[in-house]
Amino acid sequence: MSGPDPTPDARRPTKPNTPQSLPAEELSSATQGRLLDLIRKQVVRSLGSPADLLAVHVRPLWDDRYRVNVVVGKEYTSSKIIQSFFLAADSDGNIIRSSPEVTRLY
Repeated sequence: MSGPDPTPDARRPTKPNTPQSLPAEELSSATQGRLLDLIRKQVVRSLGSPADLLAVHVRPLWDDRYRVNVVVGKEYTSSKIIQSFFLAADSDGNIIRSSPEVTRLY
């Protein structure tokens, strides 16, 4: 009767965690930071500035896709996200597509 070998050497190797998609060209940390700042400014310029604005978080997802969250509140402990956008931006930080559309609300 043969069964699985309980020794550690009998374990199958696991597949390494790899990102599903990487940008076509790797950006330096400084370049990436400037791009995120440009996207942030584009969103605020298009949306307006809501009362008690705390932050506009821009998170890179893959390629030219980003998640943008607009956070408001008197302080971070009581803050909330009032707007959230999934968008594509070019290498100059210009918004190409957005869902939902970024329109002036404030």
